[in-house]
Amino acid sequence: MKQIIVTVALLIGLNTVAQEHYSGISTSNRVGILNANINPAELANLSKKFEVNIYGLSFNVANNKIAFSDISSDTDFETLIFQGNSPVNARIDAEINGPGLAIRWQKWGFAVTTKAHAKFDMVNVDPTIGNAITNDNIILNTTSLNYPGNQRLSGTSYGEVGLSAARTFFENDNHKFSAGVTLKILFPGSYSNFGLSNLNGTVTENATGAYLTTSSPATLNIAYSGNLADSFTNFDDYSKSIFGGLNGFAGDIGFNYQWKKGKGYKLNAGLAIRNIGSMTFKDDNNASTNYVLNIPQTNPLDLSLFENVDNLGDVEQILSDGGYLTQTSGQTDFKVKLPTVLSTYADFRIVPKLYVTAFLQQKVNEDSGNDQITVPNIFSITPRVNLGFFETYVPVSFNEISGTNIGLGFRLGGFYLGTSSLVSALVSDSKQGDIYTGFRWAFL
Repeated sequence: MKQIIVTVALLIGLNTVAQEHYSGISTSNRVGILNANINPAELANLSKKFEVNIYGLSFNVANNKIAFSDISSDTDFETLIFQGNSPVNARIDAEINGPGLAIRWQKWGFAVTTKAHAKFDMVNVDPTIGNAITNDNIILNTTSLNYPGNQRLSGTSYGEVGLSAARTFFENDNHKFSAGVTLKILFPGSYSNFGLSNLNGTVTENATGAYLTTSSPATLNIAYSGNLADSFTNFDDYSKSIFGGLNGFAGDIGFNYQWKKGKGYKLNAGLAIRNIGSMTFKDDNNASTNYVLNIPQTNPLDLSLFENVDNLGDVEQILSDGGYLTQTSGQTDFKVKLPTVLSTYADFRIVPKLYVTAFLQQKVNEDSGNDQITVPNIFSITPRVNLGFFETYVPVSFNEISGTNIGLGFRLGGFYLGTSSLVSALVSDSKQGDIYTGFRWAFL
């Protein structure tokens, strides 16, 4: 468990690595497959008749504890990530957009896309527990715990193939209305979840170590599948098991409105609900088990037992051997919900070549559910200059985990490179970092 926590802390502290993929470029008026990722109705507005996606890579990290100004050559990430009394929240999220094809034909737009996802999350983790496990310098004290919510460590990898269609159902000289849908065929790879809820107890630290007792029973979910059953601190395991067998479906539905003016538009607005669906994990070493956790004062749990543990099976075994667990339910195959979100945006043309986009992403489900892949709430404002072959933009976003961030990006033909946090990382105390790049080819 210590290895799990330390690995997350180290990754959060990387200088080159937030949570809105392809921020800025995905709402460009150079409409392509990236726009359809936000709203499938945008396929009816493709800038060219054909677009081929060659590749797209986006890597994001956000947290609520470690800022760029905290990082130095002697940084103690274990101490920083568990500083203060507020719960720890952190997200590590990678997305790969593989080969894809989009076609505009008369009033229709169609696309076939491929994606791969890898995520690791810390959700509302009590810093007292983290300090007690990772702190090698024992501080003599007793700390009470009373957290009614669900504390989670969760890792997920999966792939998807998307089949999209959109159609313009009304258009005249001034207005255009379109709608679109995407069916996602899901290939679950690996999954791990440690969910501890209703923890009420005490951590006592003395000269021999740190010990946990509970004053009332807590509930615990331990789930794992695929490569992440063996370890989810080794990120090679995420890439090795992204595409599993076909075992899930999800969908997007979206609507788009354009106020047309001249050769382009004065306003382009959209509304979409994305990732409606779930996938089932099946593997030979699958398990999802719910327990009641009870640690009496007469038999306290020595937290040092978790120092060299890097997989949930070992965590489960330690707790079971100590007599702390009572199983309430369990299954070998289990279902996990995708992060359903409501997305809406409005892109305004201020003057020719200058645009400003407002974008909102609101999650539908709470991140605390043990069967839920997480997603952050985001609001962003992006001014953009589009000169045709060249485009540049500055996304200013608010992330519910990391706060306000300012980025920078550009497009040169079909190549793009950007970040939603570089400027704020350089000039302020940003707790977020990300980078993305890609290339697509549009013609006719």
